[in-house]
Amino acid sequence: MEITAFLASYVGGEVVSLIRQSGFVAQMVLVTLLGFSIFSWAIIFSKWGLFRRAHVQSGRFLRAYRKAQRLQDIAAVAEQFKPSPLVTVFEGGWEELRRQQGAATPADRKVIAIQRAASIATSEELTRLERRLPWLATTGAVTPFIGLFGTVWGIIDAFHGLGTAGGATLRAVAPGISEALITTAAGLFAAIPAVIAYNLLNNQIREFGSRMDDFTLELLNTVERS
Repeated sequence: MEITAFLASYVGGEVVSLIRQSGFVAQMVLVTLLGFSIFSWAIIFSKWGLFRRAHVQSGRFLRAYRKAQRLQDIAAVAEQFKPSPLVTVFEGGWEELRRQQGAATPADRKVIAIQRAASIATSEELTRLERRLPWLATTGAVTPFIGLFGTVWGIIDAFHGLGTAGGATLRAVAPGISEALITTAAGLFAAIPAVIAYNLLNNQIREFGSRMDDFTLELLNTVERS
């Protein structure tokens, strides 16, 4: 345990030392990558919590929905399951059903209208779930190139130091090479978590979309029976 702590503090100290010794351009690249990384992690944590609550509340809402005898019963308690996207779909279909009641409209037309309302609610809910996710895709696509820019600049700096020194010495090229390596690592550090999180969160959104489509069919069956 002590060895691990020592290595962590040593590596951390070396990284801080390298950053301090880097040039202005490399430091600006690192600050830019840090901004991308912080914002990406904020999105990841917020979305992860949101999706976790949505999963839990969706299961509870489905259990309550299937136990309810009438749609009015579930409409009265739907608000307490609000983090679930299924609630939005139900409320869209329920509001359309209330508008159709008493109207001289054929039953099949009423069902089609309710289906359209539920589909609109599904689309709106998917848009809400996908909000800010493009930033993760942008981070995964852009930050490696920002790191590559720092890499190229560090190599240029290394060759400049080599030319100034007039000889191929480690002291001449070390600062430029260290800049190149640390910006490359920072670009990958920002990009890899963003890409992984983007794929995982998108997979969960597709799952929510399928569950909302299935619930729409279940809601239509309930309407037709009643």
